[in-house]
Amino acid sequence: MILTNSKIIKQASVLVEHSLEIKRGDKVVVIGGFSARPLMFEMYRQLIAKGASDVRLRYDSYEFSEMYYKNASETQINYFPKIDMDEIKYVDCYVRISSPQNTRGLTNVDTAKITRRAKVLRPITNYRVENTRWVITRFPSEAQAQEADMSLLDYSEFVFNAINKVDWKKKFKEQEKLRRRIDAVGQVRIVGRDTDLRMSIEGRKAENAGGRHNMPDGEVFTSVVENSVNGHITYTYPALYFGKEFHKVRLEFEKGKVVKANAEKGERDLNRILDTDRGARYLGELGIGNNYKIKKFTKDILFDEKIGGTVHLALGKGYKKTLSKNKSAIHWDMIKDLRHGGELWFNDKLVQKNGKWVI
Repeated sequence: MILTNSKIIKQASVLVEHSLEIKRGDKVVVIGGFSARPLMFEMYRQLIAKGASDVRLRYDSYEFSEMYYKNASETQINYFPKIDMDEIKYVDCYVRISSPQNTRGLTNVDTAKITRRAKVLRPITNYRVENTRWVITRFPSEAQAQEADMSLLDYSEFVFNAINKVDWKKKFKEQEKLRRRIDAVGQVRIVGRDTDLRMSIEGRKAENAGGRHNMPDGEVFTSVVENSVNGHITYTYPALYFGKEFHKVRLEFEKGKVVKANAEKGERDLNRILDTDRGARYLGELGIGNNYKIKKFTKDILFDEKIGGTVHLALGKGYKKTLSKNKSAIHWDMIKDLRHGGELWFNDKLVQKNGKWVI
């Protein structure tokens, strides 16, 4: 028997009713780690109760990925899994619950293999993002708690509070004002420690992230005119990619392209990832963290990119709904904390200082 409690029931309810807005007859796939079984079990119960016609549950683990990448031949890496494409075309909703037992499980895996496989799977990812109702969330695990420098009890409270104690309909309405303001902006400037970066977002479309695709959520994001980015940025926190850490990443942009990429840790792999394809050295997203209830960096981008008073810039794939033209097999968010001496400018007007809005 799988035990649940009121916090797990509430999280499942937020996902089923708010994020996915489940309708009778919906077909749903739920993918999660083994330790996420309590949440998957409760979601299954609620999905069936809501009238979903088909609920598919799949368990995964970094151990399978590690074994695959360390043993797969080039033919296998390049093989396109048609059955996965058929499944994503079949379902209406997609749920991904991350609950890793080891966040560094792929540290010693060849980065080139991971990026090549990402290219092969890109059509499936693109179809899922553009054609299904999807949401990505977390269920607390020991590994995540350790990364966040918390006990499992404290980390669990952090996760459940970030999801269950937010009025997501109210948050969405609050962010509409910011979304409309960003839509009227042409030029953006980000200033901070070893950072002075300018870009254009003119003609692009901002999105209000109020809990539809990420849970927790709390950001407004848009795309960047691909050839408009100039200057340099040094990211505040380690950038994470498939279990690898990259410390003090510094990027220099000219006419939109990363022309120089340095890191105190992981510089070689950083540049290999940026060479995945042409779009990997261009920005696909500018996001502004607007969830001031998330204050602590936890080495989990789902939470960290939402921290109020931060911005994040994603290298690679942009979203069509933001009118991005950048295509890539990667989408890699990196975070700049503006809460300690940082500034955000819209059209040469200071709008945020030290992470606080001044408009």
